[in-house]
Amino acid sequence: MMHFTKKLAGALLAATLFTTVASAQTVLKSSDTHPDGYPTVEGVKYFGELLKERTQGRYSVDVYHSAQLGEEKDTIEQVRSGVIELNRVSMAPFNGTVKETIVPALPYIFTSEDHMHKVMDGAVGDQIKAAFEPVGLVVLAFYDAGSRSFYNSKKPIKTVADMAGLKFRVIQSDIFVDMTAALGANATPMPYGEVYSSIETGVIDGAENNFPSYDTAKHVEVAKYYSLDEHTILPEVFVMNKAAFDALTPEDQEIFKQAAKDSVAKQRELWAAKTTESRANAEKLGSQINDVEKQGFIDAMKPVYDKHVKDPVLQKLVEDVRAVK
Repeated sequence: MMHFTKKLAGALLAATLFTTVASAQTVLKSSDTHPDGYPTVEGVKYFGELLKERTQGRYSVDVYHSAQLGEEKDTIEQVRSGVIELNRVSMAPFNGTVKETIVPALPYIFTSEDHMHKVMDGAVGDQIKAAFEPVGLVVLAFYDAGSRSFYNSKKPIKTVADMAGLKFRVIQSDIFVDMTAALGANATPMPYGEVYSSIETGVIDGAENNFPSYDTAKHVEVAKYYSLDEHTILPEVFVMNKAAFDALTPEDQEIFKQAAKDSVAKQRELWAAKTTESRANAEKLGSQINDVEKQGFIDAMKPVYDKHVKDPVLQKLVEDVRAVK
């Protein structure tokens, strides 16, 4: 009954939004947990600029950054039900509802950011996009989120043995919980916005994320040890409520898709610049950044793959990812 209610709400919203005269402006709401100026926020803003230009002002986008509309778990439900039209979120929270998203979230599945780009821009990315539609979402784009590494307030981590007993915040995803456990540490899933105070008060010892998040969320102030284990290179996903997308004319659907595709190049450019800037800023603030014995981390991931890649569809996807050179 709830599923039907959500579908009905989405359809009613779409009807309200899109049965307007061609000259009227429709303002779409988009959510992001990150602060204004962050590369994902700016990527969606750029999408909105292109959309406004290419539809002669009929559509525009208001980006609600800094978790103004809630944390990712909340906004995923908002966009699925049609309360908001657009959302930029991490792919990991979808692991329970879109099984194909498990593969990009696997530790060390990608060998580099360039490898991730080739995979997500190709047939594997298309297959993952298609898997979102049955849950009421259309994927417009995959955005960069760089590589994620562990950081903490206690000590440098150079080997797997150094992880023992430390408590880390992770994304609310079983893969991330199991990955952390496989390394001998304790995982504490919690919303992104609670991480700073939790490290500061000792509820957790650290977290794992990319340099721009480590910098802009000010985690560098409370966790000075950043270790370059680079366990995941997890793309972000920019989604639209399917009922709203389906209510567009075929011509406007193409405009939306092309504007999103064009925003990817812009977002990647912004991401690369921000990563360099944030790493430099972290070092300036006294962060100790160290390399790790990465092969040990990679070897520890076998039980994670054994548990999460039992489905033949996912096994084939893993093979397809690894075949991309």
